[in-house]
Amino acid sequence: MTMMTPPPPLDQEDDEMLVPHSDFTEGPQPMEVVTQTEAVSTVENQPVEDPPSSRFVWTIDNFSRLNTKKHYSEIFFVGGYKWRVLIFPKGNNVDHLSMYLDVADSASLPYGWSRYAQFSLGVVNQIHNKYTVRKDTQHQFNARESDWGFTSFMPLSELYDPTRGYLVNDTCVIEAEVAVRRVVDYWTYDSKKETGYVGLKNQGATCYMNSLLQTLYHIPYFRKAVYHMPTTENDMPSGSIPLALQSLFYKLQYSDNSVATKELTKSFGWDTYDSFMQHDVQELNRVLCEKLEDKMKGTVVEGTIQQLFEGHHMNYIECINVDYKSTRKESFYDLQLDVKGCRDVYASFDKYVEVERLEGDNKYHAEQHGLQDAKKGVLFIDFPPVLQLQLKRFEYDFMRDTMVKINDRYEFPLQLDLDRDNHKYLSPEADTRVRNLYTLHSVLVHSGGVHGGHYYAFIRPTLSDQWLKFDDERVTKEDMKRALEEQYGGEEELPQTNPGFNNTPFKFTKYSNAYMLVYIRDSDKDKIICNVDEKDIAEHLRERLKKEQEEKEHKKKEKAEAHLYTIIKVARNEDLAEQIGRDIYFDLVDHDKVRSFRIQKQMPFNLFKEEVAKEFGIPVQFQRFWLWAKRQNHTYRPNRPLTHQDETQSVGHLREVSNKAHNAELKLFLEVEFGPDLRPLPPPDKTKEDILLFFKLYDAEKEELRYVGRLLVKGAGKPAEILAKLNEMAGFPPNEEIELYEEIKFEPTVMCEPIDKKFTFRASQLEDGDIICFQRTLPNENDDQCRYPDVPQFLEYVHNRQVVHFRSLEKPKEDDFCLELSKLFSYDDAVERVSRQLNLDDPSKIRLTSHNCYSQQPKPQPIKYRGVERLSDMLVHYNQTSDILYYEVLDIPLPELQGLKTLKVAFHHSTKDEVVIHSIRLPKQSTVGDVINDLKTKVELSHPNAELRLLEVFYHKIYKIFPPSEKIENINDQYWTLRAEEIPEEEKNLGPHDRLIHVYHFTKDAAQNQVQVQNFGEPFFLIIHEGETLAEVRVRIQKKLQVPDEEFSKWKFAFLSLGRPEYLQNSDIVSSRFQRRDVYGAWEQYLGLEHSDSAPKRPYTANQNRHTFEKPVKIYN
Repeated sequence: MTMMTPPPPLDQEDDEMLVPHSDFTEGPQPMEVVTQTEAVSTVENQPVEDPPSSRFVWTIDNFSRLNTKKHYSEIFFVGGYKWRVLIFPKGNNVDHLSMYLDVADSASLPYGWSRYAQFSLGVVNQIHNKYTVRKDTQHQFNARESDWGFTSFMPLSELYDPTRGYLVNDTCVIEAEVAVRRVVDYWTYDSKKETGYVGLKNQGATCYMNSLLQTLYHIPYFRKAVYHMPTTENDMPSGSIPLALQSLFYKLQYSDNSVATKELTKSFGWDTYDSFMQHDVQELNRVLCEKLEDKMKGTVVEGTIQQLFEGHHMNYIECINVDYKSTRKESFYDLQLDVKGCRDVYASFDKYVEVERLEGDNKYHAEQHGLQDAKKGVLFIDFPPVLQLQLKRFEYDFMRDTMVKINDRYEFPLQLDLDRDNHKYLSPEADTRVRNLYTLHSVLVHSGGVHGGHYYAFIRPTLSDQWLKFDDERVTKEDMKRALEEQYGGEEELPQTNPGFNNTPFKFTKYSNAYMLVYIRDSDKDKIICNVDEKDIAEHLRERLKKEQEEKEHKKKEKAEAHLYTIIKVARNEDLAEQIGRDIYFDLVDHDKVRSFRIQKQMPFNLFKEEVAKEFGIPVQFQRFWLWAKRQNHTYRPNRPLTHQDETQSVGHLREVSNKAHNAELKLFLEVEFGPDLRPLPPPDKTKEDILLFFKLYDAEKEELRYVGRLLVKGAGKPAEILAKLNEMAGFPPNEEIELYEEIKFEPTVMCEPIDKKFTFRASQLEDGDIICFQRTLPNENDDQCRYPDVPQFLEYVHNRQVVHFRSLEKPKEDDFCLELSKLFSYDDAVERVSRQLNLDDPSKIRLTSHNCYSQQPKPQPIKYRGVERLSDMLVHYNQTSDILYYEVLDIPLPELQGLKTLKVAFHHSTKDEVVIHSIRLPKQSTVGDVINDLKTKVELSHPNAELRLLEVFYHKIYKIFPPSEKIENINDQYWTLRAEEIPEEEKNLGPHDRLIHVYHFTKDAAQNQVQVQNFGEPFFLIIHEGETLAEVRVRIQKKLQVPDEEFSKWKFAFLSLGRPEYLQNSDIVSSRFQRRDVYGAWEQYLGLEHSDSAPKRPYTANQNRHTFEKPVKIYN
């Protein structure tokens, strides 16, 4: 499963992976391509032939300057297919590099295409190859999932750190190894035929739900209970969870094809994409069981959920030195087991019941006995017949302030004995006559990383030896090794695919592993794996589903027979009168809103006329049909009447004559003449001289347009001859003065021109199907009273009118007000209307921002003052048009603001425990010296002559001290932090042998099979004197940071060069390590303070203690 491509949000459920298709592509970079062919180890779907495998190297220069969100490699070929690598240099909405393999020509491939590839992606460490980061996966690429890879490939802080070796001279080297496999056709596979079971359709982000539903369905006792929940024929599945689940289970049991889950998710109240993204399997399992438990109350199946899934444990605290014990009984429906630090399920249960000692500062306060040494723990009173074990694969990492996935190896047995070691998991009151021996029924798997992924399940429906894999729509038979051992997780050594290039086979983490296990107790097996048949299903449910199935079959039959039929759409005078001026203003009719007939292609047209006679009550002899034609100017008008010869042809032949397009419809206009008594008359003769014209009437005062009828006129006649008739059609006096206009076209612009009444119709170039709009001639004085005094102005207005939803940029989700504007409005017109709405005197203080149709967010950059010509330009995003704009009210006019540069500067006070963020607004040509002078007027200095400096800080390292002469125009405060601080007096008087060094906080993090240094906190400069020992430097650092003795004693000090720590002893001379003089580029050599990072990782966090190394923040703008 993976998502279809909604707008990026897009944080998406995506195998750490899948990204939406690009809206645009950036220019290619040079790529070295090395190709050879060899065999690759087999995986699922046996290959028809050995696949070609290739290794690609992509060298990207000026990497840190890439300013596009997405960046593509040039196209390369593997296995006869086109591929490319896609990266997000600044992360796909995460603080990691995001990298994917992409099918380069997916948009132009035939329907139903699919290809399977194993691949690894890597960022080369150009200093030490052994630190190269590689990740490996495999994927079946198709139209829905045309790219696959890793959203969190590696932290940006490591990638952009020049000391780490991934960016050397601002060049990044990316490798891709791709092996293409030939696969059995995914689209023709029949799950029911191959396995006897069907899958569940994926709604876009619901594979986690599908795997759980299949697991619950395959617990027959549960399914039987669901069938026996009372529902009625008046219930609607989308509003009733029991009925929706009954319906779903029935279809899973009896359908031949995969089953949709939309009704069920609607019954949960999940009708938006967001709702899927906010739930996980465990939560869904609990919510679903609670809802069903509630709905089962007072019915024959009350208590089923408890009987199946509920167990009990006892929490106890027992004093060691006095006779006191406190116990509390609790129930559970599932158990959460630790994965980290546990080799298997038994180790997790050992940890679950581990005894904790409460002593020292952590003594227990026992009633009447005061503080006592005690032991605390959990023991099980009873286990349920169906034991659901949630494996804690996802954990919060406090060091990194983020969720991480635990991919460690974790084993689980086919048979689980919870009575082992003399009932060590059971409490004294447990009934030991119950044998707690369990057999594995289901393994639910997550493949991917913490930012999303794919879920599927391995299930043994009858507990036989045959395992089945339920992967959304697809069900396949699998062996036990695939269901068990391959889902343990851990690491695997990748076979060498290219021995000539890389002699050291690398281990890679397996990202597919079990996260939930379902065991069934052997003694309850026969009761739970029971028989469920039609008699368990309510009659009304069978009837309803039978009817649904018949409707489905009918639609399927219609679809299958579609090539035998033609759809004929018949527009009549009544349709024109109903639609013009309401639904449409241009042309004559919307064909989707007229009567349509499904007619066999072989039927002669004369027979079809009888169908029309029955439908409309117009006898055959009074019907005349016209074919419609699309004109070169994109209008659609009746073109010619059908002849007697035409009417003897088949419907299918006529459709082909009128429209060559495959599967097109036959569109007709039915002309019927009525006499004064409103009875139909035979159609008048139509000669070449006759022209069929249609008439619309415009009322300038009411701003209304309506259809009033049609006339056959002679080409040699003149408009003057029909004026009385037109007045009659309009309900005007016979001599009313009227103006005539021809509606010529409306795309891309409106063309509507006056008709000279003295010219003949032919001379005015009028022909069959033309439209004449007419109106009363307005007296001159009325011209000013009407907004649109004539037809052309009114049609121009209709064509360009646009209702725009305005939202405050501060509340981008809520509409504030709507205005009807014209797409032709200039920038000034638009802001003037907004300022009028907001009662503002100065429209130049309004700043507008366009809407991104894909992310449903404001675009990052606002619209510049008079930066667009028309309102229509403000509403376009790539090829989509929006009707949303965001506004801000500025404190100064926008043209003035655009001449200024605003920088956010964090000022670190030299003695006070705080950081103050200031917005500095200066002309763009200003220098850093100007910023410092401005800042001095806003901050509290330790003494009046204090000097300030401005630093560039990125991921807890100081990269630059800005020279006062540097221009501010190119300084980026979005990506780097700008820090201002006082220059300490001691730094101004450096001795000849003193060194100014960088000092950073760090921890060590074991990731990607290697120990990596992670920096945190606020970096700073420190002077070290010649001959000074670490012991002396430590004293000064402790004083500077004000760290308590007890904590400071745990800190380690190291000299770090290129990311490798060399630990220092108290007696070491620190200055001997720092021999370089070019101090202001020396971030690759620093004194590292190693200790735990107890602070949450936010840029600035309020109310922290000083010694957490990030000061509290106040924000002043």
